[in-house]
Amino acid sequence: MSDRTPPGDTAGDGAGATGATGAATVRTHCPYCALQCGTLLSREDRPGGAEVRPDPDFPVNGGGLCQKGWTAPALLTTPDRIRTPMVRDAGGTLRPTDWDTALDTVAAGLARIRAEHGADAVGVFGGGGLTNEKAYLLGKFARLALGTSQIDYNGRFCMSSAAAAGNAAFGLDRGLPFPVTDLGAAEVILLAGANPGETMPPLMRHLGAARLIVIDPRRTPTAARAALHLQPRPGTDLALALGLMHVLVVEGHTDRTYVDQRTRGFDAAWKRAASWWPERVEKVTGVPVSDMREAVRMLAAARRAYVLTGRGAEQHSKGTDTVAAFINLALALGLPGREGSGYGCLTGQGNGQGGREHGQKADQLPGYRMITDPAARAHVADVWGVDPEVIPGPGRSAYELLSALGTDTGPRALLVFGANPVVSAPRADRVAARMAALDLLVVADFVPSETARLADVVLPVTQWAEEEGTMTNLEGRVLRRRRLLDPPPGARSDLAVLHALATRLGDPPERYPVEPRAVFEELGRASRGGGADYSGISYDRLDAGEALHWPCPRTPEGEAAHPGTPRLFLDRFAHPDGRARFAEVEHRPPAEEAHAEHPLYATTGRVLAQYQSGAQTRRVPQLAAAAPEAHVEVHPDTAARAGLTDGGHARVSSARGATLARVRLDPTLRADTVFLPFHFPGAGRANLLTNDALDPRSRMPEFKVCAVRIEPAELEFPETDAEDDGAEDGIEGGIEADFGIGSEGRFAQEFADEAAGCVPAPVPGPGRGPALRQDARP
Repeated sequence: MSDRTPPGDTAGDGAGATGATGAATVRTHCPYCALQCGTLLSREDRPGGAEVRPDPDFPVNGGGLCQKGWTAPALLTTPDRIRTPMVRDAGGTLRPTDWDTALDTVAAGLARIRAEHGADAVGVFGGGGLTNEKAYLLGKFARLALGTSQIDYNGRFCMSSAAAAGNAAFGLDRGLPFPVTDLGAAEVILLAGANPGETMPPLMRHLGAARLIVIDPRRTPTAARAALHLQPRPGTDLALALGLMHVLVVEGHTDRTYVDQRTRGFDAAWKRAASWWPERVEKVTGVPVSDMREAVRMLAAARRAYVLTGRGAEQHSKGTDTVAAFINLALALGLPGREGSGYGCLTGQGNGQGGREHGQKADQLPGYRMITDPAARAHVADVWGVDPEVIPGPGRSAYELLSALGTDTGPRALLVFGANPVVSAPRADRVAARMAALDLLVVADFVPSETARLADVVLPVTQWAEEEGTMTNLEGRVLRRRRLLDPPPGARSDLAVLHALATRLGDPPERYPVEPRAVFEELGRASRGGGADYSGISYDRLDAGEALHWPCPRTPEGEAAHPGTPRLFLDRFAHPDGRARFAEVEHRPPAEEAHAEHPLYATTGRVLAQYQSGAQTRRVPQLAAAAPEAHVEVHPDTAARAGLTDGGHARVSSARGATLARVRLDPTLRADTVFLPFHFPGAGRANLLTNDALDPRSRMPEFKVCAVRIEPAELEFPETDAEDDGAEDGIEGGIEADFGIGSEGRFAQEFADEAAGCVPAPVPGPGRGPALRQDARP
């Protein structure tokens, strides 16, 4: 199977930058998660419409799509799409304007703030859904045109702990250092804090032959299919991993030959795990000793086994150590770097892998180079045609950047591309307040997200089916995004926006290409010799159907092109001595324990019908009907003690804030735990509760555990202080005109309700909505 373009289809060779390709069908990829499922996108008769089918030849999904993928074209014609630039007037209302006025306003504001407060008074916040070309040019724009070190992206909230642990263990971080299809031959797979049955259903096709061990405090759809479900107390995954390591060593399952020949640091790691005997671990985690022993025996008996981590293990103030402990387990079993076995991280966002490789992360330059490395700075500076001293040093991490906005020492202006931190960041009310304190907030988006509603300037940009580019999926495979449709009048590409702003700020126009192919070619040169080397990858090779995984270095003239690297570490790991490193880690409690005032643990996550902050999926009628509002899952005994009823409303509160949600009783949940999805806006934001305690290495916030109490709520969704920080002012009296919604009254009313803190429920009853079948057409 290949990613080859079928006969008669258009590969999109750059024509998409200036006009529609003219093709009836293009081969492209789903705009959502890091699987980047292959799709065939075809024109519909209605203007701007398209129909999607799964690509049967793309090996990652092999003809399957989840409900989000099937309904993705609905976003192309969503009624409230932003179709004209908006600038907030003196009265506080966003008003339509032309592109020159909007760009001039932004450039003048940035120039003034830089002159008055310095270059670091301007910040940039990117997204893990941006193409490689956008991520690369955004990092270059921030560091050269703006001269700021203050750039990070929302991938910091997703994969940063696994990246830090993977780099330390292997010398290189790639979500899956092997193809997804390798999982199909596994006998046993341990999933620590991952729920692909809901978050990436087509992946389950590759897990069907394996016996699954699932570690999750909830009995998720993935856990329901497991041979063994370990259900720890939230915040104790690290203790459980140490306990599994203890059992493995004591029961004689260590692969000593592998450990001696391919690793370093085993003795120090074992010294830590030695004190975590199973009975002690059971007291801390609640996982029975018998289940721990069975999990280790299953892994040790398998000829082909994998350990995979997800957000449940990573989104903690000790997430890096937790992932490192699971890597230790995999190393002790001799799995990484062995074909048919291994360790991997199930990367979340669509370009979460590529997005962190090419320079929009606070501490990195293109090619997965560290910004503090003099050789890396010299190489990238040479490609950019500047002195290395011009490139700023590392800046604040994502939450630290957001938390500093509008303060005496923080940025006074922020540019947001492809992110919605008002919903997705921890302590979301504080983030909204900090944004309201800015002198200038600029948001580039295609829908009026909750963050866009706070902006001083909103710039409408193109969507996935209207643009060319590349994405890098969770297995390090570089993929072509191909254009089928012309964008609506008034929308511009992010590359064009960056070019226009940079030239207004005085940078030479040739420094910021607007053609994706030209940007990718420069990206290849900038990444050459780095850990994530793309220099041997080209649009021509991708369009010819080659499956190319990085690193794929450029070869000398006359030599055969490098075939890419689908499997890393088979001969050696990326440390200078070729050996992997065990990590010396110790369990510590979560930053916040349950106590008398807040006696329960809250954990957050995704549901099948929604994605990330929900700004896109909440606008798809089928998905909104299936998951229309915020809900909280509660054990029936816990609900009874709190006076809650199934389908009623609850107020869930922590030390940081409170959220309102519909109650769903779940007898499989731990009685000390409640679960909230984080996709919903207004008073239903789960991230009003979450803790902003940060991992000291990855700077990951502690999304997955905080102390809460729960009680009945009399009012459904009253306004919150966060909405008063400017969200309403920006749309009052002019929703339809402000965001180009048109005359669709129902959608305009829903938008108005949402902005006022209400979440419409388009289906009656307790809010569950119709069930969604995974990996199926609606």
